[in-house]
Amino acid sequence: MTTRAIDVKGLRKSYGNVEAVRGIDLQVEVGEVFALLGPNGAGKTTVVEILEGYRTRDSGEVRVLGSDPGSNERSFKERIGIVLQETSVDRFFTVREVIELYGGYYPNPLPVDEVIELVGLTEKREERIRRLSGGQQRRLDVALGLAGDPELLFLDEPTTGFDPSARRGAWQMIKNLQSLGKTILLTTHYMDEAQTLADRVAVIARGEIVAEGPPDALGGRDVAGTRISFVLPSGSSSPPPHVAGVFQVLGSSWTAETTDALPVLHELTGWAVDNHVELRSLQVSQPTLEDVYLALTGTRDGESDSPKDADTNSRKRARRE
Repeated sequence: MTTRAIDVKGLRKSYGNVEAVRGIDLQVEVGEVFALLGPNGAGKTTVVEILEGYRTRDSGEVRVLGSDPGSNERSFKERIGIVLQETSVDRFFTVREVIELYGGYYPNPLPVDEVIELVGLTEKREERIRRLSGGQQRRLDVALGLAGDPELLFLDEPTTGFDPSARRGAWQMIKNLQSLGKTILLTTHYMDEAQTLADRVAVIARGEIVAEGPPDALGGRDVAGTRISFVLPSGSSSPPPHVAGVFQVLGSSWTAETTDALPVLHELTGWAVDNHVELRSLQVSQPTLEDVYLALTGTRDGESDSPKDADTNSRKRARRE
């Protein structure tokens, strides 16, 4: 094993007769934002809980910050921060009070005012939690995960339910954390979030890692074919054979997927200009991260592809010291 932030080899976990995690390998480098993507029931939650030390594995080698998370050592817990989908804290505390309380569980907590500034709650530092908006409460969740100055932060669906403005504010907050040298393992169902934040992503489906790499290259996106489509007006002539042969035609709609888009577009548009032909609804696009994700997982987000979800409700547990 190396000194990576996370190093996993051959990880397996079963629930009864159901093998939820099927021998995965996973590496996360120090200082990077790594996104773990997958539909409900794919094994994502099980993997993350094993990395956090909440769930035991059946087999495989796991090192997180150089330690075995299954050893349940306090020294390990003091080096990680966890931001759950839902957090239960006394709503009558002020923002400052609850961050100070959580920081007291750790030997070397961050200064309270520094945490508050990092998550953008400076103007709400004396506000009671019950008076915070949903986005502000989510920022407080992140603050509690940061209170102990962790080296590695687990972020579970950090922007679920956010409006577009709040989501982008949260994204900037996460980028700020990375700039401080924090390693971040992110789980999300938002492909644009993974695209924007993650240095690398991994897609898990049916308990196995089916793709891993930078978002722009996942599933061959960096070399995937470009899609060209347009509509020819009724009565228009067709492009010359060497251009038309690239396209599939359905009625008046023409579509093509090619890895050599520039010459095709040059020939097509040149012909259209010379012959005064309108290329209606002309579109040029490449596969999105969501397109690749759906192709890899064979299911849409929110649909389980496993006969048993891996106790998703356990992600709503109360924090431990």
